[in-house]
Amino acid sequence: MPETNRIEYKRELNDKLEKEIVAFLNYREGGFIYIGVDDSENILGVKSSDAVQLKIKDRIKNNILPSCLGLFDVINEKREDENIIKITIASGSEKPYYIKKQGMTERGCFIRIGSSSEQMPIRMIEELFSKRTRNSLGKIKSHKQDLIFEQLKIYYNETDYNLTKKFASNLELLTEAGDYNYVGYLLNDKNNTSIKFAKYYTKNRVNLIESNEYGYCSLIKATKQILDKLELENKTLTEITSKERREKRMWNPIAIREAVINAIVHNDYSKEIPPKFEIFPDRLEITSAGSLPEGLDEKEFFEGYSVPRNKEIMRVFKDLEMVEHLGSGVPRILESYHKDCFTFSNNFIRMSFPVPKGIDTTPLHKVELISVTEVDNKGGQMGGQIGGQMGGQIEITKRQKEILKMIKENSKISRSNISIKLGINESAVQKHLTTLKNKGAIKRIGSTRGFWKVL
Repeated sequence: MPETNRIEYKRELNDKLEKEIVAFLNYREGGFIYIGVDDSENILGVKSSDAVQLKIKDRIKNNILPSCLGLFDVINEKREDENIIKITIASGSEKPYYIKKQGMTERGCFIRIGSSSEQMPIRMIEELFSKRTRNSLGKIKSHKQDLIFEQLKIYYNETDYNLTKKFASNLELLTEAGDYNYVGYLLNDKNNTSIKFAKYYTKNRVNLIESNEYGYCSLIKATKQILDKLELENKTLTEITSKERREKRMWNPIAIREAVINAIVHNDYSKEIPPKFEIFPDRLEITSAGSLPEGLDEKEFFEGYSVPRNKEIMRVFKDLEMVEHLGSGVPRILESYHKDCFTFSNNFIRMSFPVPKGIDTTPLHKVELISVTEVDNKGGQMGGQIGGQMGGQIEITKRQKEILKMIKENSKISRSNISIKLGINESAVQKHLTTLKNKGAIKRIGSTRGFWKVL
């Protein structure tokens, strides 16, 4: 493609990089810079691509204000057997952005006009500054300051990144005054933010059969818990055709992962409303707080233009490789689902993913009543069925059935013994026990030296 309002080509890295970056940050649609391509679109390539990428990241980080970490990607692409560098820049929410050494002046502020980057007139600079987002999470002081980040450090240690003693500053978890901000609060080990998960037996919100909360921990950990839960719920079902029966996942796993990440990263946490995930017999609904970011309309949203609401959270998710590229989430979802799956309101964005037609959903929604006598090897009559006391049915998996049997045989059985007998790790056993407790199937009497009671 030729150079446009969103595409800029450069033969090589030069001293005009910051100018082009600033122009795209201030432009409502962001843009792309390709290094190693001339104005006639000839592929020239870049030598020592890795080293050049590091220089680019360092210059963007140190030479542009306000901080635009989380608003750009720098990657290597192969074209005609040559390495070129692609820089993706999202439209920033803290306009005007400017070159640090020039200050917030006409010499330091630029904006994209057509296929060139032009100086921003002083009137526009003043207007943008007056509208600058002042209630971003990075500027909100955390009401707790004794924050712990052991979980975050563990996740970073699993990647190529190593957190230094200055990680709070480097990850923008501090306010300008040096206090922990609300982003730090969300990413620390203990907080009051909990992501809701619910499952219903009917197509409305009347007959609830499961309700869980994932949170009160680092937002990264809570995200991984939600992804694991939905992976478990995204069962392989039978698609019945005139000729054969085929196995098919209920929802496209790639699209669902992108939807989960989008909902959590772009949620408006300033409203103190976390995202919500709900499963019905005919659909999966994902609801996040906040309307479309200012300056982004629905057409641009579906085309993948990225205006990160929470750039600090986006940056951490990118570091941990939970986000692939800026603006890639929605286009990935649209590869499997139609735009009609999205609903926008003044305060929320909802994604609704239907169960495909022709899929037999009975295995998912059929509830199996497990009689207490089924887990009694001696045939003793306890009377009734599990769930009878709760006035409704509960869903019990095969593995949970095995655990119930062990508890009936030995009410003091330990988690480690269950783990050994089933050949699974203790954390998996704990999840099953927690689920059985939440469903009212078992109850713990006493603490360490206590015992299990089958209800």
